Amino acid sequence: MKRFLLILGVLALIAAGVVEWANAAWDAPGLPSADGKETVILIPPRSPTHQIGRMLEDKGVVKSGLMFEFDVRVKGLASQLKAGEYAIASRTSMHAIAGILVEGKSIQHKLTAAEGLTSDMVWKLVQADPVLVGDMGPEPREGSLLPETYLFTRGETRAHLLAKMEKAQEKYLGEKWPARTRGLPFKSPREAVILASIVEKESALPQERRHIAAVFLNRLKIGMRLQTDPTVIYGLTRGYPLGRGIRQSELEGATPYNTYVIAGLPPGPICNPGKDSIAAVLNPEKSDDLYFVATGHGGHVFATSAAEQARNVAAYRAFERQQAPPQDSHTVEANGRAEGTNVTVLDPSLPKLPPVSKPARPRSRHR
Repeated sequence: MKRFLLILGVLALIAAGVVEWANAAWDAPGLPSADGKETVILIPPRSPTHQIGRMLEDKGVVKSGLMFEFDVRVKGLASQLKAGEYAIASRTSMHAIAGILVEGKSIQHKLTAAEGLTSDMVWKLVQADPVLVGDMGPEPREGSLLPETYLFTRGETRAHLLAKMEKAQEKYLGEKWPARTRGLPFKSPREAVILASIVEKESALPQERRHIAAVFLNRLKIGMRLQTDPTVIYGLTRGYPLGRGIRQSELEGATPYNTYVIAGLPPGPICNPGKDSIAAVLNPEKSDDLYFVATGHGGHVFATSAAEQARNVAAYRAFERQQAPPQDSHTVEANGRAEGTNVTVLDPSLPKLPPVSKPARPRSRHR
């Protein structure tokens, strides 16, 4: 009997020692990573605890996979470990590693859909991302995606990310549409997105978007053609760079998107506009302006009349002559366009188009 009790006592001491050792190992600093910073490990879905411990050991994150498995089982965490892609910092303890896996703190990857990209461009960005998986599905409708930086974890499907972009735009429009300025010439949020896509392509400075939106809205209200180059380019290339100036024949070409020829808005957006451009057309600046032209300093100068616009264009031409050496001077073609610029000038050579709803007024090339 005494011998039995002695054996039990020894076993108890050993067990207590093992528990104490395991607890010390649980909280002790882990192994250093190969690069001294972190180790990335991918835990596949439905991985058993033993396999997770083995992967951690094989990656050099823990000294013993069996010890890790023992500790998480003893502490009741085995069933809570989550699959994912994890960045384990150098010398992270097993305690902290288990916490990362229990919380599912997977690495967040990101994809930026920039303002002004077409849906085809975004579709190709998503398709090329090596972290996403699965088929793409059909290309989203033009203008239906909200430009943002989207976070996702390894294994997310491409179709799901595109759906997330569509839902983000629906949500943003749902918030902004009810608070829009009254009296806007829109019948639906879709029409607002169409104009916002034009504003997006025309404006480089965020502070000018509401003013540029006002110009186009003023034109729509009086039945004046929008006459904006980005719509011509979209009709030719579906939004991809033209790589040269727009030809006179292209300005006169009757594509559905050519706002030099058609009245009102084009049939659809020409890109995916960002939040600022959408907000600009729904709450534009108060202005009577109908024209704008580049200043040469990154912004635009605005005008209410064709005569005022002509003076602004002349000022820009003078600025160009001062800035460019003689051999590099821009040449002005017969259609009034300055090669290498986006300047709009009064153009008497354009075909005389019939009035839309009001008598034609003197106008400049597209703005």
